[in-house]
Amino acid sequence: MYRGERAAGGSKGELGSVDRKRINEALDKQLERSSPSTSRATNGKDKSAHSLLVGKHPPDHHRDSRSTSLPKANASHVADESETNTEESDVSGSDGDDTSWISWFCNLRGNEFFCEVDDDYIQDDFNLCGLSSQVPYYDYALDLILDIESSHGDMFTEEQNELVESAAEMLYGLIHARFILTSKGMAAMLDKYKNYDFGRCPRVYCCGQPCLPVGQSDFPRSSTVKIFCPRCEDIYYPRSKYQGNIDGAYFGTTFPHLFLMTYSHLKPLKASQIYVPRVFGFKLHNP
Repeated sequence: MYRGERAAGGSKGELGSVDRKRINEALDKQLERSSPSTSRATNGKDKSAHSLLVGKHPPDHHRDSRSTSLPKANASHVADESETNTEESDVSGSDGDDTSWISWFCNLRGNEFFCEVDDDYIQDDFNLCGLSSQVPYYDYALDLILDIESSHGDMFTEEQNELVESAAEMLYGLIHARFILTSKGMAAMLDKYKNYDFGRCPRVYCCGQPCLPVGQSDFPRSSTVKIFCPRCEDIYYPRSKYQGNIDGAYFGTTFPHLFLMTYSHLKPLKASQIYVPRVFGFKLHNP
């Protein structure tokens, strides 16, 4: 599903934040109803339903509906179907082409802060310790992230599908927060830092200092991601509206500071110049 949506073009990226909100609301309801430790599907029917999540499109009529060879009489049907597809969640999976779920997810508009986590890292159970109790539908979400297909033919309900899609995003984010603290993860984030992918400090006297992503909490759903300026050592909201809904826990509270300790040559001198308020040229008195 996610690869089919990717083919639909730019409109998908623009709706991504809306879809993420809708899915997260569904996930919040699920978290209220059940504890995380019991949130996995417990019956065979739900287990077999995973084939929907990893992508078995029911036959080729969905692909054919996008073909330019369709007669004009079907144009309105194609438009309706395309519009429906763009409203689906942007975190589901399919086996339609060679792009992995991880690559697809990291290339979505608004996800520029994320780096691609190695499959080997995700497949090591030690690196995922404790996450199964935090993420509903953990097994299904993990299979979706790793593009593991199921041989079962039953399907999830629409609500369950949305929950698994959101769970996959949440699980990947929490794995990502751990991965970027490793040497490989920091190297990947270093490339992004050098390319200014995380943005620049909006403070005038920081002179466009490149920033790093940071969370204000290590617990999911506490706050959104912010950017940390190494020069003034303050945090700011990202400029892009598409990054406004990213969970800060997907980067954590430790990353920017450990990054600057690891690459100490990148740490700038602390900003010494500050703005001084004046009235008719006179400094204001501070009581």
